[in-house]
Amino acid sequence: MVTTERKPLLLDFEKPLVDLEFRIDKIRELAKENGVDIGEQICQLETQAMQLRQGIFSNLSPSQKLQIARHPRRPSTLDYIKAISDTWIELHGDRGGSDDPALVGGIAKLAGRPVVMLGHQKGRDTKDNVARNFGMAAPGGYRKAMRLMEHANRFGMPILTFIDTPGAWAGVQAEHQGQGEAIAYNLREMFRLDVPIICTVIGEGGSGGALGIGVGDRLLMFEHAVYTVATPEACAAILWKDVSKAPQAAIALKITAQDLKSLGILNQILLEPPSGAHCDPLEAAKILKQGLLQNLEELTQMTSQQRRQIRYQKFRQIGVWNV
Repeated sequence: MVTTERKPLLLDFEKPLVDLEFRIDKIRELAKENGVDIGEQICQLETQAMQLRQGIFSNLSPSQKLQIARHPRRPSTLDYIKAISDTWIELHGDRGGSDDPALVGGIAKLAGRPVVMLGHQKGRDTKDNVARNFGMAAPGGYRKAMRLMEHANRFGMPILTFIDTPGAWAGVQAEHQGQGEAIAYNLREMFRLDVPIICTVIGEGGSGGALGIGVGDRLLMFEHAVYTVATPEACAAILWKDVSKAPQAAIALKITAQDLKSLGILNQILLEPPSGAHCDPLEAAKILKQGLLQNLEELTQMTSQQRRQIRYQKFRQIGVWNV
């Protein structure tokens, strides 16, 4: 699990808050050195900082939420898995000669219950990102995911997926290996599985790369995560031939958790720690675990036929409008 002890990477809109918190720390140190009691003033400044934090993070634009979703210190799939599971055994390979590091999965225990967990895995730094292909899975990754989901279905284990990718790998080699077929196969096969499936967008959910492990009974999403048919940059380049219009595209695409909840696509928004999951990963993991256990308890009370019907109707209703 990533810690908060390392030097933080600041986003532009976070700077006023960090500057104020730095001032508070300096004043506290000076007061201690000089033996001056300024507890009341410190309390006032801390209240001001709390109000500023609430003001900033409750009024983020879609493009600012996208910055948080892409934050290099944001907890990844493996961070969350290791934090919320009692035991974890990673499984490798698609049994076709490939083991894609951009999509990881294995068997775990969640509050004593055997489950299969899998998700996209980004890197923590440039070298790691290159090794993980920036979380953009190849066809072998989606075939590995399907193998693990078949295993879960065979042994009656719920499936928990974690979505965090700008999209599936779009390289020529990926097309040669059948990228479209691999994702389409997963979409079809996930609808027929008998076990509960809970999908959670933990960071950036992009295009078919996200959907390849995104068909479930419940869709959860962190407060500052995004879920979109294409990145705002790609959308702006396609529609206006101008990447600088990405913030405008982010608004039009309705990529935020709040947008998706109002459209009926999302089942539950998971609130993040006050300054985002990257500032308090352990608290974010607790919130995620609570949300998963709550939904898992509800889904296990249903029959497999009821869950499949819910799954089917959920996706049939997306995009339906009554005029």
